[in-house]
Amino acid sequence: MNLDDMLPALASNVAVMDPDALDPLTQQAVDEILAEGTSANTDVSYRTALRYWAAWFALRYRKPLKFPVPVPAVIQFIVDHAQRSTPGGLRCDLPDSLDEVLVEKGYKAKLGPMALSTLNHRVSVLSSLHKRSPELENPCRSPAVRDLIARTRRSYAKRGERPKGKAALTRELLEQLVGTCDDSLKGLRDRAILLLGWASGGRRRSEIVSLRVEDLKRVGPDEFIFELGASKTNQSGTVKADDLKPVVGAAGSALADWLAATGLASGPLFRQIDKSGSLRGALSASAVRTIVRERCLLAGLDGDFSAHSLRSGFVTEAAKQLIPLGETMALTGHRSIPSVMRYFRAGSVTTSKAAKLFDEGDKTE
Repeated sequence: MNLDDMLPALASNVAVMDPDALDPLTQQAVDEILAEGTSANTDVSYRTALRYWAAWFALRYRKPLKFPVPVPAVIQFIVDHAQRSTPGGLRCDLPDSLDEVLVEKGYKAKLGPMALSTLNHRVSVLSSLHKRSPELENPCRSPAVRDLIARTRRSYAKRGERPKGKAALTRELLEQLVGTCDDSLKGLRDRAILLLGWASGGRRRSEIVSLRVEDLKRVGPDEFIFELGASKTNQSGTVKADDLKPVVGAAGSALADWLAATGLASGPLFRQIDKSGSLRGALSASAVRTIVRERCLLAGLDGDFSAHSLRSGFVTEAAKQLIPLGETMALTGHRSIPSVMRYFRAGSVTTSKAAKLFDEGDKTE
């Protein structure tokens, strides 16, 4: 192909671009694609993390945060927020005066060291933001930062400090929550959310609130199926064989009651309800967490429950009832076996045949 033959055909207003550097307009396009392809929950968590980085950096160095962030600053951030053992006990290096300002201005919830999971997330967000611009050197990929983070995790583990997940809502506990739901419009909605969210495979809160009436297909009086669209494990919305999720049994009955009471024929499936009892717009993802916690309070349940408790509870209960892992994952949509196994093992630990080898031995003698 002769380049000289092609060039005259190009319009005179087509800019000549440098293949070794992104044009500003191209970078803007990249940012727009990344923003559109990021979930609302991820976007909020990224903004929160970046606000904290900016506030901490400004207080620590008396200058605004600029990218790329220097490696020494990332190391200082870790040392400021991670606890370490010293002869005088556990400590971190964030000055008390800075800590107080960060809490006072709403960048931190409380005084003291940051939870390890939060620290990991803050560093991960910073790394992701650097990856968005190819010309930026990522400080979080430096050997010094990676080694420090790895050893920090190990030191926390040696002290017996492990990341704590939300408590799981197993079947028995979920029944107590459902028992707090009366036949009011709010009660019918909350019952349907809890049972659908749990029984259809432990749906994420974003998946629950994104459901539309049009997504449902009625296959029986109290039986439905719906097709799951874009989700955390399928962010591209690619059609998959296990996208169809069932809403049957008690969950199907609860959903049928909600639809009958509201007469909904289109639009968001789960709606806000105002003080007069009228339906409004779609629920937010945070509203599902509020519903779970309110119902836990009404049921008198102790524990750190959230919307994720529906998902972890479903997996835990499936293991307790000896449902095969593959069948469980087909409903939950998990793609990674390790990520689902932590809940699966917790549920199956007391039903393990290996745990009863001594008892089985007694029977054969």
